[in-house]
Amino acid sequence: QVQLVESGGGLVQAGGSLRLSCAASGSIFGFNVMGWYRQAPGKQRELVANVPRIGSRNYADSVKGRFTISVDNAKNTVYLQMNSLKPEDTGVYYCNARRRSTSWVDYWGQGTQVTVSS
Repeated sequence: QVQLVESGGGLVQAGGSLRLSCAASGSIFGFNVMGWYRQAPGKQRELVANVPRIGSRNYADSVKGRFTISVDNAKNTVYLQMNSLKPEDTGVYYCNARRRSTSWVDYWGQGTQVTVSS
């Protein structure tokens, strides 16, 4: 079973940048979708961005133009470059890998905290 380990979170001022990394313990080539989700206090987990193995990258409207998701297959790592951060971007960010078999199977990392101060 693959393990996903996030890193790169922290405290940053509004307008700043962070780059999150998600390292997989095995090859990510077999996954249909790799993505990032976040969960703010008192709110449901929401999709931030994902990249299908086939198809275009998807971004939440709230992060379009500021965040960029990328994949390095050689390193089995997914990145989330976050620029122009806002206080409302604060939350725990989770890496997600999805594989389609008879149904969708999801794998999650442990999460990394991102806090944006105003």
